[in-house]
Amino acid sequence: MYIKQVVIEGFKSYKEQVATEPFSPKVNCVVGANGSGKSNFFHAIRFVISDLFQHLRTEDRHQCLHEGAGHQVLSAFVEIVFDNSDNRIPVDKEEVRLRRTIGLKKDEYFLDGKHITKTEVMNLLESAGFSRSNPYYVVQQGKITQLTAMKDQERLDLLKEIGGTRVYEERRRESLKIMQETGNKRNQIIQVVQYLDERLRELDEEKAELKKYQQLDKQRKSLEYTIYDKELHDARQKLAEVEDTRSKVSEKSTERYNNVLDAHEKSKELDKLTKDLTKEIQSLSREKETIEKQRTEAIKMRTQLELDDKDLQEKIFGNIKAKEDAMKQLELVQREIQESKEELNQIKPLYNKQVREEEDITRGIMEREKQLSILYQKQGRATQFASKAARDKWLQKEIDEYERVLSSNLMQEKKLMDEIDQLKADLEEKDAYIKGRETDIAALGSLISGYRDGFNQYKLQRDKLHDERKSLWAKESELSSEIDQLKQEVIKAEKSLDHATPGDIRRGLNSVRRICRQSEISGVCGPIFELLDCDEKFFTAVEVTAGNSLFHVVVENDEISTLIIRRLNAEKGGRVTFIPLNRVKAPHVNYPQSSDVIPLLKKLKFSRNYTPAFAQVFARTVICRDLDVATRVARTDGLDCITLEGDQVSKKGGMTGGFYDYRRSKLKFMSIIKQHTKSINEKEYELEKIRSSLQDIDQRINELVAEQQKNDAKLAHDKSELDQLKQDCANANKQKQSISVVLEKKGKLLENVKAQIRQLNSSIDMKRDEMGTDLVDHLSPEEKDSLSRLNPEITELKEKLISCRTNRIETETRKAELETNLSTNLVRRKQELEAEKLSAEPDMFHSEAEQKRQELRDAKLRVEDVTQQLKRVSDSIEERTRKLKKIKDEKNKLKTIEDDYQRALQDEAKDFEQLLSKRNILVAKQEEYSKKIRELGPLSSDAFDMYKRKSVKDLYKMLHKCNEQLQQFSHVNKKALDQYANFTEQREELQKRQEELNAGDEKIKELITVLDQRKDESIERTFKGVAKNFRDVFSELVQGGHGMLVMMKKKDGDQDDDDIDDDEPRAPDMEGRVEKYIGVKVKVSFTGQGETQSMKQLSGGQKTVVALALIFAIQRCDPAPFYLFDEIDAALDPQYRTAVGNMVRRLADRANTQFITTTFRQELVRVADKIYGVTHRNRVSHVDVISKENALDFIEHDQSHNVD
Repeated sequence: MYIKQVVIEGFKSYKEQVATEPFSPKVNCVVGANGSGKSNFFHAIRFVISDLFQHLRTEDRHQCLHEGAGHQVLSAFVEIVFDNSDNRIPVDKEEVRLRRTIGLKKDEYFLDGKHITKTEVMNLLESAGFSRSNPYYVVQQGKITQLTAMKDQERLDLLKEIGGTRVYEERRRESLKIMQETGNKRNQIIQVVQYLDERLRELDEEKAELKKYQQLDKQRKSLEYTIYDKELHDARQKLAEVEDTRSKVSEKSTERYNNVLDAHEKSKELDKLTKDLTKEIQSLSREKETIEKQRTEAIKMRTQLELDDKDLQEKIFGNIKAKEDAMKQLELVQREIQESKEELNQIKPLYNKQVREEEDITRGIMEREKQLSILYQKQGRATQFASKAARDKWLQKEIDEYERVLSSNLMQEKKLMDEIDQLKADLEEKDAYIKGRETDIAALGSLISGYRDGFNQYKLQRDKLHDERKSLWAKESELSSEIDQLKQEVIKAEKSLDHATPGDIRRGLNSVRRICRQSEISGVCGPIFELLDCDEKFFTAVEVTAGNSLFHVVVENDEISTLIIRRLNAEKGGRVTFIPLNRVKAPHVNYPQSSDVIPLLKKLKFSRNYTPAFAQVFARTVICRDLDVATRVARTDGLDCITLEGDQVSKKGGMTGGFYDYRRSKLKFMSIIKQHTKSINEKEYELEKIRSSLQDIDQRINELVAEQQKNDAKLAHDKSELDQLKQDCANANKQKQSISVVLEKKGKLLENVKAQIRQLNSSIDMKRDEMGTDLVDHLSPEEKDSLSRLNPEITELKEKLISCRTNRIETETRKAELETNLSTNLVRRKQELEAEKLSAEPDMFHSEAEQKRQELRDAKLRVEDVTQQLKRVSDSIEERTRKLKKIKDEKNKLKTIEDDYQRALQDEAKDFEQLLSKRNILVAKQEEYSKKIRELGPLSSDAFDMYKRKSVKDLYKMLHKCNEQLQQFSHVNKKALDQYANFTEQREELQKRQEELNAGDEKIKELITVLDQRKDESIERTFKGVAKNFRDVFSELVQGGHGMLVMMKKKDGDQDDDDIDDDEPRAPDMEGRVEKYIGVKVKVSFTGQGETQSMKQLSGGQKTVVALALIFAIQRCDPAPFYLFDEIDAALDPQYRTAVGNMVRRLADRANTQFITTTFRQELVRVADKIYGVTHRNRVSHVDVISKENALDFIEHDQSHNVD
């Protein structure tokens, strides 16, 4: 534990708050010029932890406050921050703050901000190791000098104080005082006993008559008591019956009243609930209408989609059926085509073979006939032509004719070949055309499929956007309803605020707003209550504190306020108080540092620009925990105080309080307006975002519809192109077939032409061979043989030709039938079936059907959802309607209860009046008999039951007889017996008390003996410890020297002549006891040689060394957590100052002890861990940390200045 920091404000020379930097836990040194405030710094620490300043009078407190120029200091405080990491102070914190605050009329201690008493502070410090009996942990200026001048007896008294003998002496004095008081009491008892003996002898003579009187008086009292008791018992019984009846009536009345109150409160709740339920039913009804419309639309949509889906399913079914029929017929046609093609493929080779065979036979017949003709012609040339030349001329003519025909045939051949090539090129062109169109058809099919997918995608996006738009519409409607409701609440709060605002102020504020709006005046910030915000629990405190200042208008400067005031006066627009920011200044207020006190200004939220205005209204007010704290703070700190409930304590002493209706709180209304306005702005912003989103969604839906329309247009266009391409392909195939037929015919013609050319060439060759031969009229044998052979061959070949032609014609007829059937019937039918198959577009139908089914499912889900919503809303309406009916029934019951209560109340009032009258009579009777019983005084135990069974009439007779007998003893001393008994009892008690006093006197004497013995033992024990530590410390301070302490006893007084004047034996004390010890001598040797010296024989510096050694020895006996030394080295020689500094350093390092010292010497500065400089400017002290070099320079300069 050590001092961590010291905070001073207003104490002596420390006017402003000074907070030192954290102290070192070891050696700290404070330097400064004389008069700078070093000693005041030490006094500040002692002011908190020492009992030197415990009992301060008003003038003493005034001296502790700073006196200087400027504002007068009314209060001061010193706060010490202890490092409590070792928990030496019994507080569960590592840092403890102890503060003492004084003013002209206050002196308070605070521990960690909480108020504690002086006794608690002293007990806390003692528990931490600060002993009151050993105040040497603080060594101030002059303490060393005081120790050097001490006499032996004073040193003994010092040891007694350190050893704690003061406790023994105090207890001894208390015991002797008690003995003296006991003796006085014993003498008084003896005197009283003597008086009582004399009086008892006199009372013995009066007891006989008194006993007879007492017996009769006892009988009278017993009779009177029994009479009174019977009357009292009767009155109490009747009163109890009345009270019981009254209690029952009261209980019933209270019960009825409570029931009526409950009914009234419940009726209010039911009215509110009815209003809420009615609003909910109206809202739900509107919602139901909307949902019913949505349900109707959803059902229409579902029905339409069901019809569309049914039509589409029928269309798909018909399409599938047609497709299946087409597929079946196509299979049959394809099978028939395949069979026809297979048969045709079988017939074609046979037909070609038969054609070739027929051509070969025909060619053989023609060749043979030609040979035969030539042979006949050659056989008849001789008869035909007259000469060879004529023959040759004819042959040449025939050859020319043949060549002419051959030339025509060759031209025809070339023409046919060109036509065939052109037809082949046309076929290839048609094939390329058909292939290109088929490629275009495939591409268009892919595009059409993409368009359909795009259509579905657009529809999904559009449906999603429609759903999102419906959701946003619902949110828009909900937000609009909430905004309207909030606006109604704001209007209601504004009206309430207007009612709570004084009329002229309300008119003035409205006029100010209107003037600023019309004249466009800037710089008007607004009223105070509009500019501030705070926690709701502070509303009452703020309103009560501000009062009408809440309506003060804050403006930037006084020119604006002057302008508006002129307009207000001219228009008679009410009254307004303005706060110009350029003219007001925030007051400087010192708030008390306490957890029970909170500055009101710190709990308000407002713009920093308005700080002067708010400080003008709220800065001088603090919020206190309760009225007690408020009263204390107002009295001590001069501040206006207020509690959270609105109770005020003025700094002038006035108190204001009572009930404050929170329901009419202006800040509450303003808070509602602000919150609802903020909510309205937020919801309007959200509504604007929703509307913007709706616009975006509408735009996106329109864009999607436009895109979908474009997609539909492209789809229709591409479908048209696809149909055209298919038609073009069909036409091209027809043209290709026609070209193939023409090509086949051209091929046949070309073959015929080529055969004719070959025949012509053969005839020409034969004619040319015949030319130039001899003209003979007979044939050669070979020719004759050929002639005879050719005719049968020709006949045979013709027969074969007829047979072959018949077969060819049959084959050709069948082939023509098959080709005609294929081209004109089967292929066309196949194309028609394929076209029908393709025209069905199953994918499109299925896609459309799936889309319709999805739409239908969505529509059904929508209908179910809307139906559930409708059911939920209908159930909610029914439930709330049932609740309303139930509430109406309950209200009728509550009304019946109130009516019954009113009737019962009138009846009960009459009954109460009768019961109250009867009760008053019985109470008066009861009090009368109770008073009479009390007047009877104490009675014997048998008096209560002696006449209990007698009747009241008999008792009155017996009482009358007893009173007549008592009249005979009117002269008797009626108190004799009581006095005798009392005096006897008093004498016995006094004698017993005397014996107790005698026994206590002996005990006290024994206690005094024990106290004297323990006191001597404590002195001896303390002396041994201090003497041992003194020897050790002195040898450390003085190298080669030694010192000791000598205890002087009573018998030593005459034997020692060194200090005879100072150490004479003491006279007996006031209790008659002679002290055993009379003084403590100091014997030292600074050289270690020769005789020791007493204090009188030492120089001033040596006496200081001895005094310091004694202080260090005392401190070692009773260590403290830290030590404060104020210029202890002032009178030391240099070598001893070094020894003292080294000792301080060793103690700090070895024992972990903190030292805070002031000095003008360099030796303590050199061993310090941290050095503080105290300066004095304008009569105000300041404390700052300085370096060791600066401290040494200051000391050197100060010493040289002092030498000069």
